[in-house]
Parts: sequence; structure tokens; C-alpha cells
Amino acid sequence: MKRIISTNDAPEAVGAYSQATTNGGLVFTAGQIPLTPDGDLLDDEDVAVQTRQSLENVKAILEEEGLTMQDVLKVTVFLGDIDDFDEMNDAYKEYFQDNPPARSAVEVGELPKGVGVEIEAIASAE
Repeated sequence: MKRIISTNDAPEAVGAYSQATTNGGLVFTAGQIPLTPDGDLLDDEDVAVQTRQSLENVKAILEEEGLTMQDVLKVTVFLGDIDDFDEMNDAYKEYFQDNPPARSAVEVGELPKGVGVEIEAIASAE
């Protein structure tokens, strides 16, 4: 049965979506952009800063469910410009130093609010 996950430690959902959902076994986060829980958009920052904030949002959502970044099975990274891959990857590695999850990284035409990166994750709650 689906259950909604919500935390004040990540930006609130501002549309017809939830921060995350779970069926008790898997947790699916919504795509997280570099928006702070206080509503500050970091779209003018470099991709490394944007990546860190996006991952901090994922981390906060997982922590609400009692999980850590080590519980992440799969990550999808959406980049506004694939040339930012190396910069994103260097920041990303800070969060997944040991046993990193599977990952896809793709360039997209445009991201919400003109940011450079959006990141979603699937984690195991078992």
C-alpha cells in the first residue's frame, strides 16, 4: 500500500506530487532541485553547489523514513548541460563514497526554474 513521505527538512512539494512515496519496501523520491528548505533557489550557483543541495534534499527525505544515502539503490541525475557532468560527479561522489548506487545521468532540454541539475532516488527500506 502506498504511503506518502514528507519532511520540513526538504523543500515542500509545490505541485501535484509528493516529496516521496513508499510501499514499505522501496522509497521513491521526487526529483530534487537545488532549492533549500527555506525556499532559496540556488540556480545562480555552480553545478557542484546545486548537486550538493539537491542531494541534501534527497538525504533529508530519506532520513524522515529512517534511511541513509547507503540505502539508495538507484539515482537518476538530470543535467541542463552534459558538459557539467564532471563537476556534478565530483560533488556527487561526496555522498556515495562506498558502494555507490546504480546511476543514470542524462542531459535534458530544460529543468524546472532554470536550474542546472535535478536528482531523484530509489532507496530500499528493507
